[in-house]
Formats: sequence, structure tokens, C-alpha cells
Amino acid sequence: MNSLTNYYKAINRLLNYQKKRTMNKRNILVLCVVILSTTIMSQINLGKVIDRSIKKAERSVENRVGKQIDKTVDKTLDSAEDSIFGTGKTAKKSTEKSTGNPKSTTKNQSGEKAANEVDNTPVSNDQPKPELSWSRFDFVPGTEIIFEDDFTGEKNGEFPSRWDMTKGNIEMINFGGENVVLFKKTNTNGPDAILPYLKNRAQDYLPDEFTFEMDVYFHKDYNLNREYFIWLYDAKNQMKIISPSKPIRVEYNRVHYNFIGDFYPNQNKLKPTDGWRHVAISFNKRAMKGYLDDTRLLNIPNCEFNPTGIMISAHNVSGVGQPLIKNVRIAKGAVPLYDKFLVNGKFVTTGIKFDVNKATIKSESMGTINYVVQMMTDHPELKFSVQGHTDSDGEVAANQKLSEARAKAVVDAMVKLGISSSRFTSTGLGESKPMTGNDTPEGKAQNRRVEFVKQ
Repeated sequence: MNSLTNYYKAINRLLNYQKKRTMNKRNILVLCVVILSTTIMSQINLGKVIDRSIKKAERSVENRVGKQIDKTVDKTLDSAEDSIFGTGKTAKKSTEKSTGNPKSTTKNQSGEKAANEVDNTPVSNDQPKPELSWSRFDFVPGTEIIFEDDFTGEKNGEFPSRWDMTKGNIEMINFGGENVVLFKKTNTNGPDAILPYLKNRAQDYLPDEFTFEMDVYFHKDYNLNREYFIWLYDAKNQMKIISPSKPIRVEYNRVHYNFIGDFYPNQNKLKPTDGWRHVAISFNKRAMKGYLDDTRLLNIPNCEFNPTGIMISAHNVSGVGQPLIKNVRIAKGAVPLYDKFLVNGKFVTTGIKFDVNKATIKSESMGTINYVVQMMTDHPELKFSVQGHTDSDGEVAANQKLSEARAKAVVDAMVKLGISSSRFTSTGLGESKPMTGNDTPEGKAQNRRVEFVKQ
């Protein structure tokens, strides 16, 4: 009680000392003393701190007399706040730099940098990344593409043209030289989400067996985006047929549905790292599996709902977060590739993907490659002609050369995994044998394929 009395006396003494100053400056000083005293009192001895604060405050007031008093006081108090609480202007700048909170490098018409966009360059990181091992990856995507979008040709700042939305603020941006979707301000409790703009979107367009894939970005600063949400229904267009279900939730180290799911190996306690991660969902009649990069983290044998559509979102109510997605694909599942081979003497896959205009195999293709390697291990009599195909974009000669290089890259990958090169030949057919038209993204993706033909 005596300490509190001394505390209020201290404030009165300071007010009396400041009687020649303006009311505004006096109120600022009182507020600062109260804040500093209250915060420190909760941590150390109250009486000692009050005495120390009184003397320090009096000395501070005596040193600030002069024509430049306003400027001096403001600067000193900012410095004190920074050093004691780590919340001053200097600390704020330091935090932005250390957490990599990116601002836009895009300039507006006046030549000034815009402050509400994401930086085009991914932020460097110094956190350990997960050690990826695709050798056991068993995700095999569906062979018939229902919806495909890599956002090529979209305009910066616009809503993605091949999507619909429930509500929220969602737009295209350029990030790291790629067109990606930014969930600029969204509330997943709504949910505020995007959904494919399909002609049959009011119907159940998901078959009994389907796969879903996309790339999501996680920032080193955990506050910029904590998780992504995938709903297996369309809350805008399918109100008459939906079977409402909880969303699949994707964190930087976890995939789970209704709290069922696992953590990425050895990453359950690490902080996020800056970078893209690949998400894959496989649904087979009633069983659901979920993958993050090379590892299956979700395995539910019996889902008691019927998936009818897809919605995607991220929780960013404040608008300060930066959740990003790209490379979305929905595909119809099919009979196992080996069964198709037994019927047709060949099988076709769009699950082996390559970098744009290159023969570099993407990591997520390893599920399909591993499947074929296991098939050939189990059936040593099998020999294949591996045929590469492209869509019609680009020059005919360039596509021919590209398809040859891609077929060879597939063979090389399987030889490295232990299959004898004598069991393969490779050839490229370029754009000469399309499976379907090249007038839609789905058609082009279907034509960018690899075929395994019996020798």
C-alpha cells in the first residue's frame, strides 16, 4: 500500500515540475511513466522500481528543457521503449528485416513502391529444410484431367479468370517470376474461398476416384500464413447436393482432417522455411490420403461424406498475411496402370511432369516413376518403349526435340533406380499425336504425357 502511495506521489511531483509545460506534453509524460512503471512492477520489486523511475524521470525532464524539447523528448522516449520492450521504431524495422516481411517492388504511376503487394523475389531463409526422399513416394495422380491451372497469362492484380469465389479479397500477383494466387484478405470461417469455374460446377463433378494437387508457399515468418484449407464441396453452387464436411488443413509441417493426420518427419518442432511445398490428395471411393512433398501424412480408411467439388482458401482476416498457391490440378482416378497395360498393351500417364520447356523431371513425378519401377521389378519380363508427347505450344521442331529429351530423361531416372537399360527404348513424338484438343489448359495438360508401350 505504501508503494502505491509513493507511486501516485511520484506522478504528482512530476506534474508539479512540469507546470510550465503544455498540457499535451504533460499528459504524454504521465502516460509514459504509468506504462513504464506498470510493466516493470509486474516483474521486479515495486518499491525499488518506483524510486528508480522517479529519479530517472526527473533527470530526463531536467535534460529536456530547451527550444527543441518536443523533438528531444520524442526521440528519447522512442529509444527507451525500444530498449526496454523491443517494440519501438528501431525494433519494428529490425523485425521486418529479420522476418523477411516482403513489400512490393512494383511501382505505381507516380514511381513510388506499392505497399500492399508481395515482393516478387522469395525471401532467403536460414532455417533447416526437410530432407526430402522421394524414393518411397507412392502418390499416383489420376490420368484424366478434370481441371488444370498454372495461371499462365493472368494479369497482375486481377482475379484469376478460370475461378469463381464465395467472397473475400483474392487476386493474382507475380512472385518469384511466376503468376500465383494471393489470398489477400480471407476468412475461412465463411468460408472465403476460390473454386474452379467449371460448366458443371453445380453438379457433383468429382468421381468416386480422384486426385487433387497444388503448390503452397510458406514464409519463415509464421504469422504471414499458418495453414491452407481444402474443402471437398462447393458452398456457392452446390447447395442442393453438398455433403458438408470439415476442411483438409495443410500446415508447413502437417496435413490433417478433423485432427486426424501426422506431422512431417523430424519437422514437428522446427519453424517454417521460405519455400513452396507440394500438396497431394487422393480419394478412392471412401478412403482419403494426404501428402506433403514426399511423405504421406493423412490416411483415413472411411470418410463418411461424398466429395462433390473443390474450394481452396487460407485464413488472412487481417490482410497482413501472404498465403500463395499455384499449379492446381484435379484429375479423375483410373484403374491401376498395370491393369490398363494388360488390357491395352500400354498405359498413359500425365503424372510425370517436367519444368516448362525443359526435360527436367519434377519431384512430385516420383510417385508414378516409383510405381513403374516396382511394376517392372515384379514382372521382369516387361520391356517398354517410352514415348514422350507435348502440347502444340511452340514450334513443331522444338516440341519434337523436347519430347525426345523428356522420354530419355524418364528412362534415365528408372535406370538409376535399378532397372536395366536393356529393357527400354525411348522416342519422342512431339505434338504429332494429341489425345485431345489443345484449346484448353486441360487439353494441353492431357497431351503433355508419357506413354509406356509394350515391346
